[in-house]
Amino acid sequence: MHGFDLLAVLSNPDFAGMLWSGALVTLVVAAGSWCLAMGLALVLLSLRLAPGRIGDRVVAAYVSYHRNVPTLVQLMLWYFGIASLLPDPVQTWLNDHGAEAVYGVVGLGLCQAAYFSEDLRSGLRAVATGQMEAARALGHGFVGALRHVLMPQAIRNALPALVNHSVSLFKNSSLAMAIGVSELTHAVKEVENLSFRTFETYLIATIAYLAVSLVIMGIGAALQWRGQVMGAR
Repeated sequence: MHGFDLLAVLSNPDFAGMLWSGALVTLVVAAGSWCLAMGLALVLLSLRLAPGRIGDRVVAAYVSYHRNVPTLVQLMLWYFGIASLLPDPVQTWLNDHGAEAVYGVVGLGLCQAAYFSEDLRSGLRAVATGQMEAARALGHGFVGALRHVLMPQAIRNALPALVNHSVSLFKNSSLAMAIGVSELTHAVKEVENLSFRTFETYLIATIAYLAVSLVIMGIGAALQWRGQVMGAR
C-alpha cells in the first residue's frame, strides 16, 4: 500500500511523456473528427434543403442509423469490418500511417455529423420565415441567401446544441482506445499498469478531460455572447 502522491506519476519522465503523447493524440483525433463532422453536417443539411424528397429520406436514414447504433460499435465496424474490405495496398498504406487514428477520426466524425446536422436543421427552422424573402428581395439567390443570411442565424441559434455535442465528441474520443488508438485514456491505462498508482493516473485523466471540456464550453459561451451582441446591433 502507498499513499496518495500525484508527483510520483508526473515527475517520472517516462510516465509524463506517455500522458502528454496521449493527450496530443486525443486532441488530434477530436479536432479531426470535429472538422469532418461539421463539413459533412453542412452537406447533409444541403441535401435536406434540396428540391425533392429523396435527399431528405437519405439523410433521415443516415441520421437514424448513427443515432441508434452505439458509437463504439461503429468504430469497431470501421476498424474490423470496413477496413478488411479495402484493397491490400490501401490497407498497407493505412497501417503504415496510423490506421487506428484514421478509422477513429472517420468513425467519430461520421457519427457526430448526424447530430451536428440535426442541430443546424433545428437552428435553421428557428429563423423567421420572412428572412428568405427579404434576402431574395435584396438580390440574393437561394444559395447566397442561405450562405449570407440564413446560415449565420441558424448557427447562432444552434450554437448551444453544437457546443454540447462538441463536448460529447471530445469525450467520446476515449472510445478510440478500443481500436488501439494511443490516446489519453489508453496512455492512462498503460501508466497505471506500470506505476500501480490507479487513483493518481485516473485523476490526471479526469482533470485533463474536465479542463478541455470547460475550455470548449467557454469558447461556446464567448461565441454565443458575441452573436447576441452582433444580433442586437
